[in-house]
Amino acid sequence: MKKFDRAMQILVAGFCINLCMGILYAWSVFKKALVVDLGWSNADASLPYTVAIITFALSLLVAGILQDRMGPRRVLILGTVMVGLGMIVSSFATTPMMLVLTFGIMTGSGIGFGYACLSPSAMKWFHPSKKGLVNGLIAAGFGLAAVYLAPLTSALISEYGINTSFLVLGIAVLVIAVPLAFTINNPPAGYVPEAPAGYKAKSEKPVDINWRGMLKTPQFYSLWVMYAFASAAGLMIIGNITSIAATQANITDAAYLVVILAIFNSGGRVVAGILSDKIGGVKTLMIAFVMQGINMVMFATFDSEFTLIIGAAVAGVGYGTLLAVFPSIIADFYGLKNYGANYGVLYTAWGVSGFIGPVVAAFAVDTTGTYTLAYTVCSVMIAVAVVLSVITKKVDAAALEKKLATA
Repeated sequence: MKKFDRAMQILVAGFCINLCMGILYAWSVFKKALVVDLGWSNADASLPYTVAIITFALSLLVAGILQDRMGPRRVLILGTVMVGLGMIVSSFATTPMMLVLTFGIMTGSGIGFGYACLSPSAMKWFHPSKKGLVNGLIAAGFGLAAVYLAPLTSALISEYGINTSFLVLGIAVLVIAVPLAFTINNPPAGYVPEAPAGYKAKSEKPVDINWRGMLKTPQFYSLWVMYAFASAAGLMIIGNITSIAATQANITDAAYLVVILAIFNSGGRVVAGILSDKIGGVKTLMIAFVMQGINMVMFATFDSEFTLIIGAAVAGVGYGTLLAVFPSIIADFYGLKNYGANYGVLYTAWGVSGFIGPVVAAFAVDTTGTYTLAYTVCSVMIAVAVVLSVITKKVDAAALEKKLATA
């Protein structure tokens, strides 16, 4: 029981840390203030967010390797400190380039270092049959952050301005997330998590494939493209939902859409995690892609409050599924021992998507005045992801290990 309690403590602490680090999903509110209050272009206001996503992905790769070697605690502490300090320094930024350096690079790196440590640690404390659920709950904290951060940030900007908003939020991260980071660690050597009641053990040999072996499997490249394309569509909506509302429905205060998106983003992570434990990760992805694709095809027609709420909800569920299911698939296909590095390599797809989605959106609206072109591009990418989800099968670990041994 004591070990189970410790597992729950790790899970709750990881969820709360992600609640603090999920500032990326409230960027739509910051972006609107930069454009409306400071007169920045859509492209300039999107740039720090885009750089933060790319930096997040690259730093997660480095942090994943580090936490595999030295454990999660020190890497996580460094990450949470960087997030807080990056937000504080962002309060002094007055140009797009300054905000790129402070928020895009410093805060983005911190988020990557922090995020890399939470899922692998939590999964090691729980039984393998709970991988999807654990990943879903950990990831839900990150997505759920916008539920409170969007209205809080909007209120802070209205009352004190964008610079003070960065300062207040940065201090809050240092006060809350850093102490929680000190509580995260891996289970002791020899720890075996208790199997759930009624669980029937599979006779499969435990998988242990490192990133070099992973890169020799066609499944990795299929997963990478699916992750990049589907995430790009989701991030395009997340980063621009308030601007989309203003453009398509003349709604000037759409912070509530950020909250709706975040709630369904987070709920989608938990539900998809549970579903992937039951029917498998790739099948769960296929369902999400189909739903996301239909929504993207129709998004240009959403010109009322009601239809935008529906569109934001579906986009949230579709995107949230990715962040819960891809980590589980990597652990399932390639094992937990090298999970940090393996998922870090796959996560570069998310970084690329952070360039594709926001840049396509900014180009579309700055050149045509609408987001229709962006919806079209994203619809095509999701169609590719649907096809790949149909043809991607689980890695034959035994055959791969034999192949690597004789290579």
